[in-house]
Amino acid sequence: MTLRHFIPPMLALIAAVSCSRGTSGTKAKGTKAASGEVVVYVSEDRVFSEPVLKEFEKRSGINVRAVYDTEEAKGTGVMNRLIAEKSHPRADVYWANEPIRAEVLHQRGIAEKYVSPSVAGIPAKFRDPEGYWTGFSARYRVIVVRSGLNPAPSSVSDYADGRFRGQGVIASPLFGTTAIHVAALFTLWGDTKARTFMDAVKSNGTLISSSNGESADFVARGRASFALVDSDDAVARIRRGEKISIVYPDQNHGQPGVLVLPNAVVLIKGGPNPENGRRLIDFLLSRDVETMLAKADCAQVPLHSGLRPPAELKPPAELKTMTIDYRRVAQKMMELQEYLKRWAAN
Repeated sequence: MTLRHFIPPMLALIAAVSCSRGTSGTKAKGTKAASGEVVVYVSEDRVFSEPVLKEFEKRSGINVRAVYDTEEAKGTGVMNRLIAEKSHPRADVYWANEPIRAEVLHQRGIAEKYVSPSVAGIPAKFRDPEGYWTGFSARYRVIVVRSGLNPAPSSVSDYADGRFRGQGVIASPLFGTTAIHVAALFTLWGDTKARTFMDAVKSNGTLISSSNGESADFVARGRASFALVDSDDAVARIRRGEKISIVYPDQNHGQPGVLVLPNAVVLIKGGPNPENGRRLIDFLLSRDVETMLAKADCAQVPLHSGLRPPAELKPPAELKTMTIDYRRVAQKMMELQEYLKRWAAN
């Protein structure tokens, strides 16, 4: 990661592994188009986020100036820039591909409170309770299994189950959504239980891959029997005709449920165009945008109640979803950095 030495330790753990695509949002009839510009920093892949912003530009009349992360920066480049610009902000909005970066901005005093009227219908668990960021269009953390596997894992804890010795693969927990998932488990279970689990994952013969996509490919190609991945990785391979299926983990009584990782949007404190920033946030959080994202190739899951997810996925209302404090998860990721480095090296 080329910018590691400029960013706080927690940020080095975060890699951009999701995608968002789609657009919507309509201007009310008879409403005069806004003028001026809005500056947005984006951690989403440009190929997916740029069409959304172009559509907002077309519908609102507001000129969008976007700064995108590079592949080399792995999602931390614009975060580092926002931190560096705290005393003289140049951005109005930050579009993160998961909520941990949004929480970092909150903790560093870079985010401005804003509760958009578009949040109606988005469950409170996917929003900052004080209004510093709001989640939308999410991914699940699911288990993909090789078709016909019997028994099949039904819990993340099955990585430590002797019945599945040598059958699982997981992406390195140093980066990306796996790092977030591990930190979430530490906040739920406590350090002792979580460290015991991580030791068992390794001793049970689990393969370690470079990414969620590679993990899903290992299962599709028969190199492993199951993998914990993001739902967009699973859907992409199902649509390609790979012989895998999706298991929603930890759905039984006493189990934590599926981890949901939404995109998140933040209003930047002291940005040059705050009103246009609010309008962009309203657009990104709209039901129409979530519907379009659900139909896109990246298979985002709408968080607004009553909206249909991609055909391959269940709606959140039909699942037991993990209840976590994203603020605590962000803090725990920073605490775990050295431990996870040692875990990955041994």
